[in-house]
Amino acid sequence: MMNSLFNNEPFVLAFVLGVYLASLYLYRKTKLSFLHPVLISIGVIILILESLNISYTTFKQGSRLIDFMLGPSVVSLGVLLFEHYEHIRKNALAIITAVFVGSFIGIVSVMAIAMALGADSSVIASLQPKSVTTPIAIDLAAKNGGNVSITAIVVVVVGVFGGITGPFILDKLGISSKLARGLALGSAAHGLGTARAMELGAIEGAISGLAIGLMGFATAILIPLINLLFLLF
Repeated sequence: MMNSLFNNEPFVLAFVLGVYLASLYLYRKTKLSFLHPVLISIGVIILILESLNISYTTFKQGSRLIDFMLGPSVVSLGVLLFEHYEHIRKNALAIITAVFVGSFIGIVSVMAIAMALGADSSVIASLQPKSVTTPIAIDLAAKNGGNVSITAIVVVVVGVFGGITGPFILDKLGISSKLARGLALGSAAHGLGTARAMELGAIEGAISGLAIGLMGFATAILIPLINLLFLLF
């Protein structure tokens, strides 16, 4: 009975939206950062699926519509990019440089930490694309011999952590530039960081959305090069 329900796309859509809206209500009422609606929604959905003995395969089958909407939601960021095209064009070199440097440091730092802790090559490959949006991260991890399950979890955790703490850290560091704030959130915390950036302002949201795409491009180029350098030296 339950399996058939969770195979039903309208039911799964209503279920996920219901859990998210309840989590959002709790977050707005408490104002506690660690009760971020995305984080709470994930936890609640996992608990419900486990308690009802619903397999991930069944849930994935029923949530195809939600999965499909990820594409259009990312594409819709193009509207903001178009509206702020001039601002982006004037700062194109700074944006590209910042994203590539950020990508390089992000990859090398997580590799260094993982190696220092004795992680094997599979775990390191799983962690390398941590700051990239999930579909790209999973593809990069799979091609480099990583465990895509680890990658998916890490990407979500990084996104939630960045979305929650990012603005606070930027404020404490005295970074007020809308360009810098948008780049930082989009590059470090991908989709969830961009959602937070859009709450801060239109320019921050537009730049953050651009950073997601550029970060994916930069990471896809840099991971093979960095791996090659590590093998050589």
